Amino acid sequence: MLQPISDNTLNAALRRLGYAKEEMSAHGFRATASTLLNESGKFSPDAIERALAHQDSNEIRRAYNRGAYWAERVEMAQWWADHLDGLKKGG
Repeated sequence: MLQPISDNTLNAALRRLGYAKEEMSAHGFRATASTLLNESGKFSPDAIERALAHQDSNEIRRAYNRGAYWAERVEMAQWWADHLDGLKKGG
């Protein structure tokens, strides 16, 4: 099974880019995404949590329910990409 990279890997990359601990952290990106996605009102909180890889506490459900909210998560990913593109363009 593939293991996700650690927050330390991403935090080290942020430090090399010049961001101080007080400015940004890997978890900060997740918190920002969660806040903006929830505030948009476009997506269910469960789909947002699943997209952020927050695991279901029930081990059986977690093992067999990998595609939960798939269509909504795809739509959410596109919305997020469009949102970031808009920010990049100054909007």
